[in-house]
Amino acid sequence: MVSYALVESDWKNLSETPRTGPLMSREPTFKQLRYFVTLAESGHYRKAAERLGITQPSLSLQIANLEEVLGLVLVERGRAGAVLTPAGREVLARAARIIGDVGTLGDMSERMRTGMAGTIRLGATATFGPYILPNVVRRLHERFPELRLYIHEGAPRRLLEDLLAGRHDLILTQLPLQSSDVTVERLFREPLKLAVARTHPLARAARVTDADLAGQTVLSLSRAFTLHGQIEALCREVGANLLQDYEGTSLDALRQMAAMDMGLAFLPALYVQSEITGRGNDVAVLTFRRDRFVRSIGLAWRATAGDEAGYRRFAEIVREVAAGDFRGLVVPEG
Repeated sequence: MVSYALVESDWKNLSETPRTGPLMSREPTFKQLRYFVTLAESGHYRKAAERLGITQPSLSLQIANLEEVLGLVLVERGRAGAVLTPAGREVLARAARIIGDVGTLGDMSERMRTGMAGTIRLGATATFGPYILPNVVRRLHERFPELRLYIHEGAPRRLLEDLLAGRHDLILTQLPLQSSDVTVERLFREPLKLAVARTHPLARAARVTDADLAGQTVLSLSRAFTLHGQIEALCREVGANLLQDYEGTSLDALRQMAAMDMGLAFLPALYVQSEITGRGNDVAVLTFRRDRFVRSIGLAWRATAGDEAGYRRFAEIVREVAAGDFRGLVVPEG
């Protein structure tokens, strides 16, 4: 259920702002918020009006009415287009979330009547989405042919921001998530394998211990990825050196750097199975801590979302895929 208390509480102080214009609603309308978000995304009145299918004067009037209701200047008007003021940026974040919540009402009611149907917007991190989602999508299509799933890849930090802003319904990402505004369903644990150059002294090691990593240079993804923090903490623990002047943007980049003996790289087991095992010999893949060095993967949605039962069903299907299609590679949780 969409809560309009957010609108009321966010604007309660603004209602005291004197207004000199004609008598109008003391709260912003959904139309005004939708027009404002479209204008912010387009960056120009003409483009926004075309997207909305209205005239530019009509759009300008709605934005002016919204500003009058709130008692705030939201948009700078000039030759550069529509530029949001600091107040406009704050209002945009709340307006986008409200629109996202309202937009899910139709899909939610359809799923509640007929099971999983309608549209689900899923955000997934690129470090494992491509390696498990094809199997998940296949399973979903078999059971719920009316379900439309739109998938967008991104870094965990951005995925969380987009989830809270209402641009995603669910996100499939590495845990933990630093937010009290989401509900998290743990799905599975995935071992992190150690990749080293074929010429590295560790390449022929039967097993790798913490002591073997002391003084070694370790590569990592950028700080936008939760995996970075996990690798950074490990380096501090074992006395390894995290390479600071290079942060990879993809697992492929880390693998290539490791192959050139520029450092060691920890690669997720799903990636290793998909991209290295039986396909390439540029790196040696080793087991570290007997595969007990793992990352946790979970499914998250806004705590205020009204379709929790459907989202938990989605999570159960991901667990089924992990337990069945990737048995022995990952460990289901929950």
